[in-house]
Amino acid sequence: MGRFIAFVILAIPAIMAAVGIKLMRDTFFAKLFDPIPYLWLQFVLGIVLFLLGFGFFAGFLLNRDRKNGRVAPKYTKNKEN
Repeated sequence: MGRFIAFVILAIPAIMAAVGIKLMRDTFFAKLFDPIPYLWLQFVLGIVLFLLGFGFFAGFLLNRDRKNGRVAPKYTKNKEN
């Protein structure tokens, strides 16, 4: 059950990034979706969705690799107090 929940948590940002790429691609071909009134707004929305989805996924992988000790020393957190 835990693996399924982790899969769902990672699938949602991946779908967001895919929709963002699709919105940006459709803007280049001047295909406007019905609820969005302007092409520039569709492109900005696509960039935001892509960056949020990709950033969440990349942050998840970085956090997991830090926990397992598989990152370069420059990406580890320094605990200076």
